This record gives sequence, C-alpha cells and structure tokens, in this order.
Amino acid sequence: MDRVSARAARVPRTLVQKLAPIVLGFEAIVVFLAGLTIFGLNALPPGIPSWWGIVFGVVMALLMIALAGMITRPWAISAGWVLQAIVALSAILVPAIAFVVLIFGGMWAYATIMGARIDARAPRAEAETPTESE
Repeated sequence: MDRVSARAARVPRTLVQKLAPIVLGFEAIVVFLAGLTIFGLNALPPGIPSWWGIVFGVVMALLMIALAGMITRPWAISAGWVLQAIVALSAILVPAIAFVVLIFGGMWAYATIMGARIDARAPRAEAETPTESE
C-alpha cells in the first residue's frame, strides 16, 4: 500500500525530463559501438594501446545511462551537453563519428531546447484536476 501512495506523490516530470533519458539511452548503445570502432580501426595515436577505445566506449555509455537516471537533478542537462561535446571530440579519431554527433546531438538539442519551450507554454496541471480513478 505504501508503494501506491509513494507513486501518487511523485512530482510530474517535464517534457525535457521525459525525452532526454530516451536520447541518452539510445546514444549510449551507439557510443559503445563507436568505442569498438575506435578499437577495431586502431585509430588511437601511436603509443596508446587500442583497447583504450573500448574503455572509452564503455565509460561513456555507462555515464550516459547513469545520467539518464539522474535527469531530474538540476545539473543533469548541463552534464548531458558535456557528454555530447566529448563524443564530438572523439570524431577527431574517426570522422564517421561526426555522423553520430549530428544525429544524437540534434536529438539532444531538440529534446532540451524545444522541450523546455513546450514546457514553458504548457498550462500547469494543478492538484485539483481529476484523475482517472476519481
């Protein structure tokens, strides 16, 4: 019974808080695969073992998944932009990653910028609105 009341008391999420984790979740998969690509192409500078490409992919994917879970925190959107910039910098090693940056960076920008605009326009749902169970 406590579980039901805890769910009912949860603060409604904004559109940005709904869209951003979706983008980060799918991007985590692609970034992991980009790390495998860096490893497979041996694209790192001489003297750096190629397995660091896999480490990069795994660490970035885990960071994105963790950030998707913490998206309601005030700093999370800014941290998402930082992760987008790090992925963009990896395009120096493999230029094809720039395509990933364009796609997912665009989706991240749309989710955060346009989502915030839509949230600002949406009327605030007050506590007096009836629910389906009433």
